Amino acid sequence: MAVHSNGDAAKTWELINLVRSIKLMMSNKKLARIGGFLYLIIIATGMFAELFVREALVVPGDVVATVQRIQASEMLYRWGFVPDLSNFILGLPLLVIMYILFKPVNKWLMLLAIFFAMIQTAIISTNLVNQLSPLLLTGKQPYLSNFRPEQLATLSQYTIRLQSMGYAIGLVFFGFYCLIIGYLIWKSTLVPKIFGILYVIAGVSYLVNSFTLFLSTGFANPLFPYILVPAFIGEFSLAIWFVFKGVRDFEPPHR
Repeated sequence: MAVHSNGDAAKTWELINLVRSIKLMMSNKKLARIGGFLYLIIIATGMFAELFVREALVVPGDVVATVQRIQASEMLYRWGFVPDLSNFILGLPLLVIMYILFKPVNKWLMLLAIFFAMIQTAIISTNLVNQLSPLLLTGKQPYLSNFRPEQLATLSQYTIRLQSMGYAIGLVFFGFYCLIIGYLIWKSTLVPKIFGILYVIAGVSYLVNSFTLFLSTGFANPLFPYILVPAFIGEFSLAIWFVFKGVRDFEPPHR
């Protein structure tokens, strides 16, 4: 057991040293601009996957038509999967940058925010299996011949619904991440405080969206997608500010 403990401790120190090395090599302003650029890519590709793939191919109330659309646009559907997966990869260096920038404000709250974001990443990235399931269910594998086309279409729609539910669960954790980051932005002098307010509103929007889905009969969400407009504004505005303005040096609050 001692060997494993020493190994884990060594890896932790390596991560800490990596963060310190990045901090020494780059100014906060440069880090913020890199983070903003990554954030914009995540936002753009995420919107593409949601609006131009999932929302475009799913026909509400018609499982057969949904499957037919997916089969007819199989490569588009696959390209909708790739941005979602790559976003979690791009999100990891973004989290490191956010940690470096806001750690001086409150180290423990920043760590808590990172934990929320990592849980969200784990949930939604694992949940992407459900997004691929319709392609597996509508393929040409011999074992699928035991099912009627209507059954396979129903199962495909079921996995799509599971994917949306898993996504909503992950957004609960991301909502709390946004609340904490918004508070840290408000307490810092890195960017104007308005971005902290917008980021808190974004967090509230994610939470309201998810819990409305969970508590609605038939899991219908009458607020979607309008409730996520404030979330888009909060995240997009911060990313744009990071890219074009960067951040100011942190000044500890006067007592």
